[in-house]
Amino acid sequence: MPAPPPEIADAPLPEAESPFIAALRCIAALTLREMGTRYGRSPGGYVWAVLQPLGMIVMIAFAFSLLARSPALGTSFLLFKGTGMLVLQAFTNLGSTVGRAMKFSRALLFYPRVTWLDAVIARFFLNTLVSLAAACIILTGIILFEDIKTVLDWGQIFLGFGLICGLGLGVGCLNCYLFQRFPVWDTIWGILTAPLFIISGVLFLYEDMPPFAQDILWYNPIMHITGIVRDGFYPVYSPGYISLPYVGTCILVPLVLGLMLLRQYHRDLLNR
Repeated sequence: MPAPPPEIADAPLPEAESPFIAALRCIAALTLREMGTRYGRSPGGYVWAVLQPLGMIVMIAFAFSLLARSPALGTSFLLFKGTGMLVLQAFTNLGSTVGRAMKFSRALLFYPRVTWLDAVIARFFLNTLVSLAAACIILTGIILFEDIKTVLDWGQIFLGFGLICGLGLGVGCLNCYLFQRFPVWDTIWGILTAPLFIISGVLFLYEDMPPFAQDILWYNPIMHITGIVRDGFYPVYSPGYISLPYVGTCILVPLVLGLMLLRQYHRDLLNR
């Protein structure tokens, strides 16, 4: 009789990867893809993320220095315009890039391991880092270049930039649905964001506006956040119009609405 076959030991089954680790791997891969496609292909790459807002700040500061002897706060036109311009740029950048997250990663979202939430988080994470790094480099360079003596309130500075990133994420999530559901919204978004340069405290202080303008501009959450950031850079400035509950509401409403719409209709948006 033939000898019985040797017993084969059961091979241990590979452990299933936890959903959290799988999501982190997807987000990291999408972030690296974004770094390579958006910033790695153009000459200069990340340098333009600094030079573009810096050039705008320099031109605006120079123009206003010809019209006035001193800015509304302090003695530096560059610092005053920079603390407003960089806040606004962070919002518009995140609102646009997060809003186009599903379009940018559309081909990858048909894979079951990659979700729409991974695409949104990856775009938000990378562009937040780029916006904050550019703001840090520019504002530090202005302070050192002009030898500005000031006492920085880091709590207010971090709070202001944290709020503007949250506002950009909330509006970006809502835009992520609207850009695909209503293609014309992309054009409307560009029209709506154009006046923000004037009505968000970049050029003027809220307190310098006439009362009827203050009553209207108070409802612009970016005006509140610009005041918070300037409160951190100017010890003598203490804005009394800021309402953190109102800013928090402006962040949560579009964020929750956008996430609910994307969760419900993301498959329909991909198949459009």
